[in-house]
Amino acid sequence: MSPKRVVFKKTSRDKSVAIYMSNRDFVDHCDHVDPVDGVIVIDPSQLRGKQVYVMLSCTFRYGRQDMDVMGVAFRRDLFVVTRQVYPELQDRDKLTHTKVQEKLLRKLGDNAFPFFLEFPDNLPNSVSLQPAPTDVGKKCSVEFEVKAFCAEKRDEKIDKQSSVRLTIRKIQYSPRDNRVAPVAETTFDFLMSEKPLQVKLSLPKETFYHGEPVHANVEIANASNRNVKDISLSVDQVTNVILYSNDKYVKSVAREETSDCVASGSSLEKKYTLYPLLEHNKERRGIALDGRLKHEDTNLASSSIVKQEVLKELQGMLVSYKMVLKMMASGPLGSSEVCVELPFRLMHPKPEEGKSPLITMTTADITHKQQSDYLLLLLCQHNTI
Repeated sequence: MSPKRVVFKKTSRDKSVAIYMSNRDFVDHCDHVDPVDGVIVIDPSQLRGKQVYVMLSCTFRYGRQDMDVMGVAFRRDLFVVTRQVYPELQDRDKLTHTKVQEKLLRKLGDNAFPFFLEFPDNLPNSVSLQPAPTDVGKKCSVEFEVKAFCAEKRDEKIDKQSSVRLTIRKIQYSPRDNRVAPVAETTFDFLMSEKPLQVKLSLPKETFYHGEPVHANVEIANASNRNVKDISLSVDQVTNVILYSNDKYVKSVAREETSDCVASGSSLEKKYTLYPLLEHNKERRGIALDGRLKHEDTNLASSSIVKQEVLKELQGMLVSYKMVLKMMASGPLGSSEVCVELPFRLMHPKPEEGKSPLITMTTADITHKQQSDYLLLLLCQHNTI
């Protein structure tokens, strides 16, 4: 049976322009980013002499789209590039097309025109903060969008009736992880105790994948006169909003409470397993997610990897993760909290060559999710379309 591929289509309200794209997830490989390509189909009778453009934009939003405080809109365009699609500026036969573009051009006829857009290497990845169920229309996010529109001039105000937009995502795969497994080792001294409490927290690797359990190894050597109890571990997600507000959100996305205790003069060595998953945090406000697409679920936001030469202020939001070990050390003079933190990465695994794990829909999924303004087609590689 021929392999199938999903193609996304959306049409403007006045039917003057439609956009076709075979992908909505684009990967940042650190040294380059997958280009954005697709096909625009026009209706010459609806254009009335206007030109057709396609735009790629990256926008940071902090609040509702229409929110304005003292003349300052909480919205910033981090990147915008616009290309003219029709009338063509180059002979299409001289352009390099992808295989999907070639099939679409053959199927859609003379009113179909290809487009090709590139990301610069300093843009952030798609990320959004999960709103509360009562937050209607509010969002804090870094969003990417492809827009096709008709206009007499490139910079004139865009008519919503003659434009169509499709949200896309820029994601990042885990780099080759050759680093030493992370370890945090700390010694705690207490008043009126001759000997210390030694705590070691370690992980088997630095990078974990979405959906993968995180194993943490805890070693406690308690030579002090305190008794250690209420041992707990958590995976904390740290989100820094570095535009406008410089806010910092720390949310526990997985937690393990234990009844383990370590009496004075004894020791403990134990492995704990935590599951940082979105399905356990869907009702919690402020959790950072990978950018959402219409009709599709997502996952917890991936760790941000920023190149040294890129300004962090242009990233909008930065996400990181850490394993946090906490316990109470109680003695004759009261109790004190002991805490050890260990950072790690949570990311998408790099797929095998020639495979894309991001397209996972079946024909049943497509039938269920189909909407009047949003159509999914299937391309067979060994067919005309």
